Amino acid sequence: MSAPRLSVENLTRGFGGIDVVRDVSFSIEPGQVSCLLGPSGCGKSTALRLIAGVDWPDQGRIAIDGAEVFGETIQKQPEERGIGLMFQDFALFPHLSVADNVGFGLPRGRSERSAGTQRVGELLEKVNMTGFGAKFPHELSGGEQQRVALARALAPRPRIMLMDEPFSGLDNRLRDEIRDTTLAVLKDEGAAVLLVTHEPEEAMRMADEILLMRAGQIVQRGAPYTIYNNPVDSISAAFFSDINIIKGISQGALTETAFGSFLTPGHSDGTKVEIVIRPQHLRIDFDRAGRGPSPTASEGTAARGLVQRARFLGHESLVEFVLEADGLPLFATVPGVFLPKPGSALWLMIRRDRCFVFPARSQR
Repeated sequence: MSAPRLSVENLTRGFGGIDVVRDVSFSIEPGQVSCLLGPSGCGKSTALRLIAGVDWPDQGRIAIDGAEVFGETIQKQPEERGIGLMFQDFALFPHLSVADNVGFGLPRGRSERSAGTQRVGELLEKVNMTGFGAKFPHELSGGEQQRVALARALAPRPRIMLMDEPFSGLDNRLRDEIRDTTLAVLKDEGAAVLLVTHEPEEAMRMADEILLMRAGQIVQRGAPYTIYNNPVDSISAAFFSDINIIKGISQGALTETAFGSFLTPGHSDGTKVEIVIRPQHLRIDFDRAGRGPSPTASEGTAARGLVQRARFLGHESLVEFVLEADGLPLFATVPGVFLPKPGSALWLMIRRDRCFVFPARSQR
């Protein structure tokens, strides 16, 4: 069995006695896109710099195709690692043409010029920039500059591509288009890709695997579908979307709420728990002279809520409620246009198969 393209083991880096990256381990295969996802300051960019070789770990091991580039006895420089880099700042050379920017890292010997020119043309075609070779960076839009930066990073055929928030400088209109182009080119080139971002949507859109970071550590790792639908705790669930939290106390593997009983197996009697539900999994029903829908096994008991505010968000509507029973604030999203008036009474039901149950954070 061949070694992973990139292998990181127990990577740790501290500043001022505080570990910014702590015991981080993962691997990436050729052609795979992995994403270090987490809030600002969680250590993801520091981890990227350690892998690139522009900063040194305090401990750990980094290997490329099974060959160690950082460890107890070896510390290879960035230019010896065969790694491509892309950052938020495209950092194109303003005095060089597009073609010269793309070809900057290629061999310049007489015998290699023809192959270099061919490689530049091939990459400009891949990033939809054919015909732009003679232009200069100041003549390009932000999206065009990003495409050129991608082509330049790929020109030497790096085995690994490291990308640190590369799309954050683009406006929303361009971002999705540039992401899709970038992903297609990276897959075609076959490089192992490590993308750093703080945007869950970007990670879900681009990554084969997400490495969710918090306080310098990887707290969860998995495919986008898996990590979204099986969060390890309420903080992880909230990172991917808005959530509602219903608090209660587990007794006999059940927790009583305004929505009836929830199964809470694995929690001892007296344990405070958080029942987490995303807004799209709340079902809204109309009030019938003070009566709501009958209880069901899949959605439990309905609870009456009073509308506080409703807003149309383009593809869905967000409705804010407070429960009549206990004043708990809840958010629900509805596809399309649904704008009930403030003060309206509506009934809410919760899909039991879409709930997550965690120990209350105060107990951890």
